Amino acid sequence: MSGTSLDGVDAVLVDFTQSCPLEHTCYMPYDAALRAALLALNQRSEDELHRAAVLANRIARLYAESVRRLLDETGINPRQIVAIGCHGQTVRHYPQPENGYSIQLVNGALLAELTGIAVVTDFRSRDIAAGGQGAPLVPAFHQEVFAHSAIDRSIVNIGGIANITCLPVNGHVTGFDCGPGNILLDAWCARHLDTPYDRDGQWGVSGRVIPRLLENLQAFPYFSLPPPKSTGREMFNIDWLQSYLQGDEAAQDVQATLVALTATTIARAVSAYFPEADEIYLCGGGAHNGALVDQLRQGLPASDIKLTNALGIDADWVEACAFAWLAQRAIERAPGNLPDVTGANESRILGAIYPA
Repeated sequence: MSGTSLDGVDAVLVDFTQSCPLEHTCYMPYDAALRAALLALNQRSEDELHRAAVLANRIARLYAESVRRLLDETGINPRQIVAIGCHGQTVRHYPQPENGYSIQLVNGALLAELTGIAVVTDFRSRDIAAGGQGAPLVPAFHQEVFAHSAIDRSIVNIGGIANITCLPVNGHVTGFDCGPGNILLDAWCARHLDTPYDRDGQWGVSGRVIPRLLENLQAFPYFSLPPPKSTGREMFNIDWLQSYLQGDEAAQDVQATLVALTATTIARAVSAYFPEADEIYLCGGGAHNGALVDQLRQGLPASDIKLTNALGIDADWVEACAFAWLAQRAIERAPGNLPDVTGANESRILGAIYPA
């Protein structure tokens, strides 16, 4: 998995015949040049087709190296692996009703060639073809591994984009993208501190929330749209933020306001669509932002908030495990989407398979 945050590759070795499927992990960061090249493809620019194809090859090689490291560290032979579930790197996400699409860069054929392992990729296209948003896809996995027969739970994934999954004891599983998770926090931090993220939210804590700015950001129409809905860097980016600034704000105050924006939009989404949630479990990089988690607890005082570690899967690796599970579903020809989440007409088998 490599997500909207554009920080690197999360690779996991999982065995779904076990009660605790996560067996080993590997993280490989993107270098600055690769990250910049991928960021550039999020906007219209010259020679996009060539640059996208070259980057898809480069990413496939990086994914292959992460697979080699996993197998070398565990002593597992590639022939023992059923498949690689490879999400790819999202560079565009436009799931409109007509002519909708979502592009995740990776050369799946090259990845299969380099590893000698079957590859499942392109998970989002079939859901979009069936009338869905193509996202979020992880709620189906959350239902499989985190649902409880007697406790209403919500899973909140705080990656670049934040999304929630509602796991009621009775009724259908639902979920949607709430809005920005770390994407604006990281971009603002990179611009002013030249660091990729605000460790534990300490820089944000040093500032004060700007009420006018927070109110204006919260009024953005996406936040009031009913689900199903999904979003990405196309909507929430540094230019979007800049359009709300007057120019005289202290940088740390803007950061504090962005922490509040992520926390309040998540809390409002949970309160509006799943107020009965007894337990909330966090995953993704934002789960390590202490300032953000503190504000979530203040905004959702009736819910017990913990990391998914308490349920057996480390918060940093949940999404990578989810795409391994979706690959398993594809290999077994079983549906991987939830129409109540994505808005698709029906359940569909997700993913394109490149045999070994």
